[in-house]
Amino acid sequence: MKQARPYPRVTITRKAARSLVAGHPWVFEGEVLAADPAQNGDVVDLFEENGTWQGAGLLSQESKIRVRVVTRNANDRVDEAFWRRRVTWAWQHRRAVMGGRALPGAEPDTNCCRVVFSEADGIPGLVADRYENVLVTQVGTVGMERLRPVVYAALLDALAADGEKIDAIYERNDGPSRAKEGLAQYKGWWDGLPAPKTPRIMVRENGLSFDLDIENSQKTGFFLDQKYNRRAVREIATGRRVLDCFCHVGPFGLNAAAGGAEHVRCVDVSDTAIELARENARLNGLEDRMAFTCANVLDYLPELRADRSRLCEEGGPFDLIVLDPPAFTKSRGTVSHAARGYREINYEALRLLPRGGYLATCSCSHFMTRDLLAKAIAEAAHQANVQLKQVEERQQAPDHPILWGFPESHYLDFFIFQVV
Repeated sequence: MKQARPYPRVTITRKAARSLVAGHPWVFEGEVLAADPAQNGDVVDLFEENGTWQGAGLLSQESKIRVRVVTRNANDRVDEAFWRRRVTWAWQHRRAVMGGRALPGAEPDTNCCRVVFSEADGIPGLVADRYENVLVTQVGTVGMERLRPVVYAALLDALAADGEKIDAIYERNDGPSRAKEGLAQYKGWWDGLPAPKTPRIMVRENGLSFDLDIENSQKTGFFLDQKYNRRAVREIATGRRVLDCFCHVGPFGLNAAAGGAEHVRCVDVSDTAIELARENARLNGLEDRMAFTCANVLDYLPELRADRSRLCEEGGPFDLIVLDPPAFTKSRGTVSHAARGYREINYEALRLLPRGGYLATCSCSHFMTRDLLAKAIAEAAHQANVQLKQVEERQQAPDHPILWGFPESHYLDFFIFQVV
């Protein structure tokens, strides 16, 4: 490229350039050969060793991910208008893929959805989840930390232009990944809008009401990525006795009960989550068919298998078990250990299920790929001496788009099986 560029120049290796061409938007510390003076968080231009321009991105001087590419279009200028376009496209995508999928008589699926999914939407370092009239955000990079006022204003304007009013933004900038960027951890209401009195909010999803604690719950307060997987469980729950493991605030269990389950037992290790799940059952008038246990699922399942009377006390035998565990691995180095964990919990669940029973099971770690998860489940079935008939194979909801060339954006795999 011979034309003048407005940003500091960073020279990268040929290997890094090939990765960018293939669609992966990261340049790592060891792939930088030379760099012009720049401020942390600045937009920089990326050039291959031979002088070929390969894109522009946000600089992170303290991170091993040194540059996160935001465009490979040489005509782009990464200014306020650029970010406004990106935010508008992200919201339009949600309207396109979720706007017509609401359950009959229920709220629009875009009322609770992920509006921005970081690199998958070309806005690296930002996650923004919508819960009715509140946005909950997570900022993970120094570049996006500097851009918060610009991007937040763009979010508010994009939704307002579509008739969607947002009253407040709650920032969950307390994740450990911020330390890798040299950023402080904090959480609280963004001061650009009036702050509500409480971080407890009421939302509706799949026609059900949920009381969420966006200050203290995991992630941004809810797991929106499982919206349609919860519907899949609802569809097979009629007349069944359901065990919802790692239930969090109860969305799988509530969907099962709303789908006509005879009885639902929800289990989670967190007292706070169990209390919120119990309250959500009351909110929806489903408490008569739901019960709750605070326990470590890894211990709980073997205990039920070993003690028939305990199984009956908990509402079993069960003929539909849901396994929605937290990520067992967050690095490649622990994948083999994680695989054993997935194999063990699926084995224990399969040992509890009768022939003809159903298992809904998943992994939410991109390191535990679809094939590795499938292998762990197959080994669990072999160990339990059962055969599995696949009912469905699913992924994260489309408001968490998977960007091809960027495998980190594909992190959730979900299966439903019948035991035969």
